[in-house]
Amino acid sequence: MRDVMADMGPSFLGSRLKRLGERMQAGAASVITDAGLPLQPGHMAILAALRPGPLAIGQLAEAIGTSQPGVTRTIGQLAKLGVVEDVRATDQRTRLVALTSQGAEMASRAASSIWPRVGQAAEELLASTGGDFMAQLTAVEAALAEASIAQRAARLNPANLRLREFEDSLARDFHDINAEWIETMFALEKTDREVLENPRERIIAPGGAILFVEAPGLGVVGACALQKSGPSSYELTKMGVRETARGLKAGEFLLQAVIDRAQAMGADPLYLLTNHKCAAAIHLYEKLGFVHDAGIMAKYAARYERCDVAMLYQAA
Repeated sequence: MRDVMADMGPSFLGSRLKRLGERMQAGAASVITDAGLPLQPGHMAILAALRPGPLAIGQLAEAIGTSQPGVTRTIGQLAKLGVVEDVRATDQRTRLVALTSQGAEMASRAASSIWPRVGQAAEELLASTGGDFMAQLTAVEAALAEASIAQRAARLNPANLRLREFEDSLARDFHDINAEWIETMFALEKTDREVLENPRERIIAPGGAILFVEAPGLGVVGACALQKSGPSSYELTKMGVRETARGLKAGEFLLQAVIDRAQAMGADPLYLLTNHKCAAAIHLYEKLGFVHDAGIMAKYAARYERCDVAMLYQAA
């Protein structure tokens, strides 16, 4: 099953971090339960903030970095559990929140047996990332404080597409982008698997090329290959664009770039093989200069069981 959030790249970063937080908090909740405390992971930051002494709601919200309404709701939950209570400041006008004696005892137990264990488990997890994740997280939070996602999105144009050349780190994208549409409409054939699983050996090494299109905030969203099939003949093949890029004209951008590359490589003929079910793609091919050709069908179509459309590029 494909991971939609992972496929969407940075544009779903908030949702992906929320998912990650939920998974981590579920584990922390088990540790808290095993310790015999009637609390949730979301309560822990309040306990930590109040251990040095009473604070106002606004001060708590600032210390934790969340909204005042959210802090108020959490304080209400903790008050029902007898963990916190209201106290008066010296000026008698400011409401302060303090730990009760029971709350102070819970906070002490959490500090001695829960937070260190959860922290060590998280450190073990982060060690596998190979970088300073916490420093990066702090940098992201600082950047958000300077300008929100909404402010940043308002000044960016999602249509700023760019090309990327093949490199081994993109082999998985080449495979997944194409396997996604092929398996949705047809079935992966042997020739598909040979190419998709060995792009360097089957496309690049013999003299072909693979181009990718990248969209801001979405990452790599499309791929297309030029596979050498003769001394100067090239098949335009394995072209796919993720559904996440619909509306950005990424397919047209990529196809034109691949046609330009083929001409620079002296492709003669430049052709493609497809199926009538791919109506939208065929329309795009026709728009950019491909015509249906019986000769190409007779010479090359046997390569794919699903092929019933063959097209030849005719430069304007």
